Amino acid sequence: MFRSAPKTKDAPTQESVGGESPQVLEKADVSLEDSRFDFGGYEDPYQYLKQYLRTTQTNDAYKLSNDLLEQLTQEGKERLLTALIQHEAKRFDKKISSVKEMDALKPDLKPGEYPYLNGYNRDLYNKQIRQLQIELIKLQNWVQKKGKKIVLIFEGRDAAGKGGTIQRFIEHLNPRFARVAALPKPTETESGQWYFQRYVAHLPTNGEMVFFDRSWYNRAVVEPVMGFCTQDQYETFIKEVPSFEKNILSSGIILFKFWLDVSRKEQKRRFKQRRKDPLKQWKLSPVDLASLSKWDDYTKAIHKMFFETDTQDAPWTVIESDDKMRARINAIRLVLSNIDYTGRDLSVIGEVDPRIVYRTNSITGSIEK
Repeated sequence: MFRSAPKTKDAPTQESVGGESPQVLEKADVSLEDSRFDFGGYEDPYQYLKQYLRTTQTNDAYKLSNDLLEQLTQEGKERLLTALIQHEAKRFDKKISSVKEMDALKPDLKPGEYPYLNGYNRDLYNKQIRQLQIELIKLQNWVQKKGKKIVLIFEGRDAAGKGGTIQRFIEHLNPRFARVAALPKPTETESGQWYFQRYVAHLPTNGEMVFFDRSWYNRAVVEPVMGFCTQDQYETFIKEVPSFEKNILSSGIILFKFWLDVSRKEQKRRFKQRRKDPLKQWKLSPVDLASLSKWDDYTKAIHKMFFETDTQDAPWTVIESDDKMRARINAIRLVLSNIDYTGRDLSVIGEVDPRIVYRTNSITGSIEK
């Protein structure tokens, strides 16, 4: 079945694309070549193609393409092919440009300011996160086979992206051997126990990975700032935590301690977003809102924590998390880069970004790049 091309530059109608051409019906002696067209009346053959696909009632791709090609002269086919190539080239250029732009740095960057001007490219993120999650599965297989134990602690200011980062770690892991520990407020019984006791109960056995969404470090920052512990309790914790973690390491546990650092401006933006979104309102607690007026107090407590608990065997890793996608990618990269598991592909893992990932300075208690 052949269809005549419209003689104007308007988009094709249902009659011109999906029905018999009146000219063909009237003139039975019209030659095959006469009924074909070359897009001479169209500025953009690609737009014609889109309309053709929308108005043609068939799911048979082979028949659809044959029907269209039979309507075109050789010149028309060449014009359509050129339009398709140009369209794809524009899409490719846009993606490449976007990837380049995501690494643009802020001009006149101030100390402590988030370095990147633009967000991470989502298409690239989706591709990379999948590749990294495949590597995480390799890691988990190695952990199970070798009977290893891994603990990953995620701390940070409220709305820093701890839960979302953990989710990207565990999304495709076997839940029988990977779990999240996000402990609620201690019970009356737990409050009377040794402080670390309720956390010890969640440490992994052989072949397990445990992700702490907040941890025993509640007592280093949130509790003293918000008045949830006494000064004596705080001082006791600060003195005990290095030896506690040394015992953890001596038991064969591989320990990672992450601090996700979010700027004040970005934290406020995320709080507003949570307040407006019914699906995220549960994340916004009275403690979160109260923390806004205690930013400086939190900062002092954070630096004190780094000063007292950043050790050679159990160091802190700071990840600036104003851009959640960039933070997630780099958190996973750091873990995969530091464990020599079976089948590890460093070319897939890539390099950790030193602009947003760095150690703390345990001498001054500050964070340094």
